[in-house]
Amino acid sequence: MTDADAGRDIDTTEPGRAWTFGDDIDTDQIIPSRFLVSSDPAELGEHAFNDLRPEFAPNVADGDFVVGGHNFGSGSSREHAPLSLLGAGIDGIVAQSFARIFFRNGINLGLPVLICPDADRIDDGDEISLRLDEGAVINHTADERYDADPLPEFLQTLVDRGGLEPYTRAKLGTE
Repeated sequence: MTDADAGRDIDTTEPGRAWTFGDDIDTDQIIPSRFLVSSDPAELGEHAFNDLRPEFAPNVADGDFVVGGHNFGSGSSREHAPLSLLGAGIDGIVAQSFARIFFRNGINLGLPVLICPDADRIDDGDEISLRLDEGAVINHTADERYDADPLPEFLQTLVDRGGLEPYTRAKLGTE
């Protein structure tokens, strides 16, 4: 299931709260394995960061952002981790670096991800927004702009379409 299937519009240009995490956040910390009995984004979202940060799921709002350090999303290759963040209402993830499979799973599900070397300058609770095509993170709280790696045009298209499934259906004319 993609974000488009979940019926939620993502707008990275609108400011949202930053939920910050450190280095080496793995997929089991994002969604503990005991909750993998479902692939429903909303149900998974209710358990996102359950053990690492129990206040996350009850307090996250649609349009918020996750900010990580180095190697965000390491561990399992399952799609449940980015899917749980979509289900929780996250509009994008900014990190200093990503595990490759998590980065691609996010894109394939229509979840915007940006590599930003200065992500560690974003404090928990800061209001941020993303400019995917420009490769920028705007910290409205600190009145700062951080350079990020812009998404290549093809990956931007996948995100804009809501992920790989809706993109492929559109290409095949089976929407």
